[in-house]
Amino acid sequence: MFDQLFTALFEYQFFINALIGVLLISAAAAMIGTYIVTRRLVAISGGVTHACFGGLGLGCFLGVNPMLTAGIFAVASALGVEWLSDRHKVREDSAIAVVWAVGMAVGVVFVFLTPGFVPELNSFLFGNILTISTTDLWIFAAYLALLSLFFVWKYRQIVACAFDADFARVSHLPVRVVNTAMTVAVALCIVLTIRLVGIMLLMSLISLPQLTAEVFARRFSGMMALSVAVSVVCCLAGLFLATVIDVPCSALIVMVMAAVFAVARMLRRLGMRH
Repeated sequence: MFDQLFTALFEYQFFINALIGVLLISAAAAMIGTYIVTRRLVAISGGVTHACFGGLGLGCFLGVNPMLTAGIFAVASALGVEWLSDRHKVREDSAIAVVWAVGMAVGVVFVFLTPGFVPELNSFLFGNILTISTTDLWIFAAYLALLSLFFVWKYRQIVACAFDADFARVSHLPVRVVNTAMTVAVALCIVLTIRLVGIMLLMSLISLPQLTAEVFARRFSGMMALSVAVSVVCCLAGLFLATVIDVPCSALIVMVMAAVFAVARMLRRLGMRH
């Protein structure tokens, strides 16, 4: 009896952590994702996400926390894309391709060199929000607080740089500083959300809710607010469906987001016809 009670409480705690994690991650992903979608940099999230695999492989090989090395790789790769495109005039899509390929190659090499089986990689590749711990929540809450403060402080400059960087430069706004800070914020958000949907599916979390919100909202603040709502609803729906049909919640979350996006586009098209 006591074993069953302990198991129930243990599972309940992880479920509560998952719910809190959904709320925190949805809020952060809404701010980051709106900036990415507005600036038309959705591809950079995929490049940084896959570059993280190099850090995960290196962490496993060295026997250190893979999240730490993945974070270093994420920030370095994101800044690398900015550096190549800004300083060396390499096209952004080409720079992303380089970072993507090198990160994955480094990860494969170090995973191959790591002796024995590496069980942590499955959670990073495919994700499982039910594995979020209380420590993870505190770390993400601190990140969300810092991100929110930065948005409040630099909101108008962030919006100007996201919509029209050339106009922002002419207006003597610190475009490079804002873009660099947001690039680092994107990289950190990607690393911290890997456990939710994994490397394979993470790009959807910071693009699909924002693309859905973009159907109904045109202002930056409206897109952020609506994408938070879409993200929370879709994540909760995927989480509850996963408990019912016993399927990985990360995949269900993405499928629900894709379905909501498809319905939104359909409603928009029907509205335009009438």
